[in-house]
Amino acid sequence: MNSSNRTLGTLYLVPTPIGNLSDFTPRAIAVLNEVAYILAEDTRKTGKLTRHFHIVTPLKAFHQHNEHKSTPGWIQALQNGQSLAVCSDAGTPGISDPAFLLVRACVEAEIPVVCLPGPTAFVPALVTSGIPCDRFVFEGFLPHKKGRQKRLSLLADEQRTVVFYESPHRIIKLLQELQTHCGSHRWVACSREISKLHEQTVRGTITDVLDHFNRHEPKGEFVVVLAGKE
Repeated sequence: MNSSNRTLGTLYLVPTPIGNLSDFTPRAIAVLNEVAYILAEDTRKTGKLTRHFHIVTPLKAFHQHNEHKSTPGWIQALQNGQSLAVCSDAGTPGISDPAFLLVRACVEAEIPVVCLPGPTAFVPALVTSGIPCDRFVFEGFLPHKKGRQKRLSLLADEQRTVVFYESPHRIIKLLQELQTHCGSHRWVACSREISKLHEQTVRGTITDVLDHFNRHEPKGEFVVVLAGKE
């Protein structure tokens, strides 16, 4: 148990814009100005954001390759009273991005954790898909190799809407796999460049959407919303 007379820092999870800088909130700016350090998935990308908003808080790298090793040190800093903010490259930390290990360690150490509301790519893609969104499953990125086909086979029978993340160079492969496991006529919506100038959602049967991207080169990061099995 933590000592009752110890002043702990707070871990803030700060969502960053997924495209449009106007989506960055005044509260997010204030938090980044107040904390001791900003833990950034990519200090170069977050550095562009902080410079744009005149934030001078020091940046420290925090990503999948160093989070296991660096988490104990950041827990110590929080226990010593320093507050920290975690930022991913875009969107909400912890959603297919680093943060979970640090959050879990904070919970175990009884350190306050606050997540600011803000951008997350799958929410606008889901609610604009035209596919039922009252019940859904978020899968994020599927494994590239081991376990991928088994996972797709299980998800093909899922009655709730399923949400995936996918890169532009893998989107056609994913649609082909969904066609194999779910059939040609299952409804799907693929959104890209959300909140950016060329934002687009392609909706239709899996075959229709696959035909579209066979004719038009996929660009941008994708959110794929798959209708549940009827």
